[in-house]
Amino acid sequence: MSLTLKNISFKAGDINILNDVSLSVKKGEIVSLVGPNGAGKSTLLNILTGDINPDSGGVFYENYNLNELTILDRSFYRSVMSQSQQIVFDFSVKEIIEMGWLDKGNAQFSEHFDQAVLDVSSVCQLDNLLERKFNKLSGGEQRRVHFARTLLQLWRPSDSMDPAYMLLDEPTANLDLYFEIKLMEIIKKKAVDNVGVFLILHDLNLAAKFSDKIALINKGKIVRYGTPREVLKPNILEEIYNLKMNVDGNLKVSYF
Repeated sequence: MSLTLKNISFKAGDINILNDVSLSVKKGEIVSLVGPNGAGKSTLLNILTGDINPDSGGVFYENYNLNELTILDRSFYRSVMSQSQQIVFDFSVKEIIEMGWLDKGNAQFSEHFDQAVLDVSSVCQLDNLLERKFNKLSGGEQRRVHFARTLLQLWRPSDSMDPAYMLLDEPTANLDLYFEIKLMEIIKKKAVDNVGVFLILHDLNLAAKFSDKIALINKGKIVRYGTPREVLKPNILEEIYNLKMNVDGNLKVSYF
C-alpha cells in the first residue's frame, strides 16, 4: 500500500514546473525530495497534498484517486506541514497543537484526546510552552509547534489499521542542531510505526542519514530516485548543484 504520484506534469503559464514525475511512498518508508531552489519541490508537494491540481497525471492514496476523496478523508489519510503557516489570531501553543485533532466521530478516539495532546507535546519537548502565545515564540519554536500539530493529526488507536502519511516541507528550517536531529529522529520513529513519510530537505546529509529513498529533482524532472547510496553520486550532485562535491563511504556529503 502506498501514496503514489503517476506521470505528474504542471505548467505555470508557459513555464514547465513539473514534467512527467512519478514516485511512491510506502507505509513505513521515508522518502526525501532534494534539489536546488526552483526545481519544483514545493509544487510537487502541493500536488501531493491536493492543494494544486496537476495538468496531467494523478495522485493516489491507497489506490484512491485524490480527487475522489473528501477534505475530511484527505485529512485523515495524511497530515501536512507547509513551509510557511501564518497564525493571525492570538492562540496558545496548546490550542495550535489541538487543531490537528481528528476523530471522525469515533468515541475511541475522543476518549484519548487529552492524553494524546500531552504525549505529542512531550515528544516534541513543548511541555513548558503550552500556555505561551504562539505568535510570541521564535521561528524555530513555531516550527516545532506545527510539527506537533502534524503528529497529533496522525494519532490512531494502537490497533488501528488505517493508513497514515506525513507530508513535510522543510520541517527542519529554523531549528538549531539539537532540535533538527530530534525532529528527524521522531520522523524515523513514525516510519517504524508504519507511517509513510514524504519530506523536502535541503540538507543532503540529513537526507542520507534518515531516508530510505531519495528523489533528486532538477528543472521539474526526477533525475535520480532510489536509496541514498544510489542517488548521492558526486558527479550527479556536481552537475545539479554546480558545486564540487565529495561523498565518502559513509555517505557524508561535502562541497568545496
